[in-house]
Amino acid sequence: MSKLFSFGFWNSVARLILRNRLIIIFIILGITVALATQWKNMRFSYTEANLLPDDHPINQVYYDFLDKFGEEGNLIVIAVKDSSLFTPEKFEAWTRLNDSLDTFPEVDYVLSLSNLQTLEKFNDPNRFEMVPFVEGENPDREQLQDYEDELFNRLPFYENLVYSSKSNTVQSALYINKEIVNSEDRKTFVLEELTPLLEKYNKEYDLDIRVSGMPYIRTLNSQNIIDEISMFLLAALLVTSLIFFFFFRSIRATVISMITVCIGVMWAFGVIGLLHYEITILTAIIPPLIIVIGIPNCIFLINKYQQEIKKHGNQAKSLQRVITKVGNATLMTNVTTASGFATFILTDSTLLSEFGIVASINIIALFLLCLLVIPIIYSYMSLPREKHLKHLNKRWIGGFVGWMEDMVRNRRITIYIVSVILLATSIIGIYNIKISGSLLEDMPQEAEFFQDIKFFEEEFDGIMPLEIYIDTQRKQGVMKLSTLKRMEELESIIAEVPELSQPLSVVRLVKYSKQAYYNGNPKYYQLPSSQEQNFIMPYIKGMSSTDNLLSSYVDSTGQYARITTFMKDIGTEKMENIEEDLWPQINKLFPEDRYNVSLTGKALIFQKGTNYLVKNLVLSLSLAIFLIAILMAWMFRSFRMILISLVPNLLPLLVTAGMMGFLGVPIKPSTILVFSIAFGISVDDTIHFLAKYRQELKANNWKIKKSVYAALKETGVSMFYTSIVLFFGFSVFMISSFGGTVALGGLVSATLLFAMLANLLLLPSLLLSLERSIANKEILKEPAIKIIDTSEDDDEITREENNNKY
Repeated sequence: MSKLFSFGFWNSVARLILRNRLIIIFIILGITVALATQWKNMRFSYTEANLLPDDHPINQVYYDFLDKFGEEGNLIVIAVKDSSLFTPEKFEAWTRLNDSLDTFPEVDYVLSLSNLQTLEKFNDPNRFEMVPFVEGENPDREQLQDYEDELFNRLPFYENLVYSSKSNTVQSALYINKEIVNSEDRKTFVLEELTPLLEKYNKEYDLDIRVSGMPYIRTLNSQNIIDEISMFLLAALLVTSLIFFFFFRSIRATVISMITVCIGVMWAFGVIGLLHYEITILTAIIPPLIIVIGIPNCIFLINKYQQEIKKHGNQAKSLQRVITKVGNATLMTNVTTASGFATFILTDSTLLSEFGIVASINIIALFLLCLLVIPIIYSYMSLPREKHLKHLNKRWIGGFVGWMEDMVRNRRITIYIVSVILLATSIIGIYNIKISGSLLEDMPQEAEFFQDIKFFEEEFDGIMPLEIYIDTQRKQGVMKLSTLKRMEELESIIAEVPELSQPLSVVRLVKYSKQAYYNGNPKYYQLPSSQEQNFIMPYIKGMSSTDNLLSSYVDSTGQYARITTFMKDIGTEKMENIEEDLWPQINKLFPEDRYNVSLTGKALIFQKGTNYLVKNLVLSLSLAIFLIAILMAWMFRSFRMILISLVPNLLPLLVTAGMMGFLGVPIKPSTILVFSIAFGISVDDTIHFLAKYRQELKANNWKIKKSVYAALKETGVSMFYTSIVLFFGFSVFMISSFGGTVALGGLVSATLLFAMLANLLLLPSLLLSLERSIANKEILKEPAIKIIDTSEDDDEITREENNNKY
């Protein structure tokens, strides 16, 4: 009954497609145009990826912090390390540059040498006032040397804020308008205004200006993603088309395949726009991914069409058999691939969920495109020539299949020994895998902006903000001397951590106030005593709040404070060790019954998000395995066959994980995709092999050996073709400048290559070794659905075809 249903259903589908060719073409064009209108809704992400769910406690703290203090990552820094900066010509050029930057509407404020102010004490009335550090215009060489000496030796308040304590490096801080930090206006400012201006001054005055800060880094990183989308698309099309042409030696077949996958890419962009998703480093790889995954569909369909043409030369019969015989197989393989991606939907991470939704939808859409477009285009074309069919008889392919058969027939023990060695070695490697939650690790390390990041790490101990968020639980609690002393002690602890920079907080201003009270003597740069506080307080009250450079470090009620430090590009393990060391000291300094203290900031959020994803990796991969096992159970109705089919697909995943451990490739948001993607794709080969194996069992009266070798010969060529296309297709990602994308491409390629060998060597070996357990009709009874129609249906199909010519 299921056989008749399968044949009847797919034969009806074939008639429907071939009888309504023009209508289907117009429908596809209509959908393509409709989705193309949605491209305008595509937007590139201008924020760092938040991998945690919105309701996660760590995110809740972060949102509360932003509510009190606003956007934290709005600082761009430019620096010059030049011993001749304090000479008239260079100093004047640096001053003009900073004055120019201050005129941009996107910049709220520029803290630089040109507008630097120092705190001075005045009497009658008693007050502090901020006065210009540089007096007058065009200071001479002698004045500039005095300014240099005062800056580096008498103004500890500006240490690591305006100058580096390690060298003569001077920096300016651009505070970007918080309204545009996460918008496209930031990109326009950075790329079209800031960068050209800095390049002009670099060229004219040989200043060697370095630039960094999260808004700048994010902008250039986003632009790299945009640039790489087109590069990936062209590279994927070029590589897959060349391989396709090498196999088929047919320009016509190659062009038809490229047209099909290009429509799939257009649909992918349309779906992203339709759903109003942002293009992130993950969704950016979906269009080239569509090309890589779509080509194997084209290979199966075109290869079958050419086989049928070679067999009987009847185009109508060939096209109908392409749909009826390959349709079900490609449907199942695409469903399993889509399932691998769909498991990401169930994670609570918005980034991964959106990736899973778009990828799984477009893989199924791509299957429908291939099934419709390829037979329809071929139906309007003449029959393939003899030269186009020569690839079906290539000797080297026959030699490869012969080698596989020889290995399975005579060297099964060798296959098992190699498999066990690989498994044991991989387990050792898995124990060496590390987790990385670095915001910067995947960025292009050869890029100029990445070199600038290293410069600022060396001079200023980092550029990624880490925030200590303090709730004193009472209004004006921050300015109490006891609280300030606790904050100062915590800052001293932070300053001793090599990976963290000198902290910034309101403590600096209070210490600077005491120094100013004692006429600027740097030895008094310290917190006042309670008695001194009484003397100094009248002077502080006279200050305007707008003059307070660190007013953003205390909220308007005086209840909440922040301590900002900047972190070097360190991995998750180091960050966790730092946290582990800090928390006991934080809890000791700030008793929980009187203070609420939290660590937050973009760098910490990203690191915590990575850990969260790793925990979900096991869940998503287990779910993928479970879903595919359900599909296998539904198709084969055999528990033992499920176990046998999973072994050759799980071993490559373990081998890849072991490689990651030995090669030092960490688990991170980019590489975390490898396992679910590879498993979803590699299981396709298993489905094809076992489907053909079951057919051969029935045709050969349940003789295991004969059936295994026949299935190996029949499916080996197609599996080799598709695996090679997938291998080189995913290898395209290795040309990326992003480390994570390179790792993703290399690891998926390696996994799929291992999976091909496992399915062509280990799977048939297992079937032969366990023949007594599985060689009966009860274990391999009629499946719920028919994967590939058997030859016994040919007469029935032929009768239908003769009655139903398109």
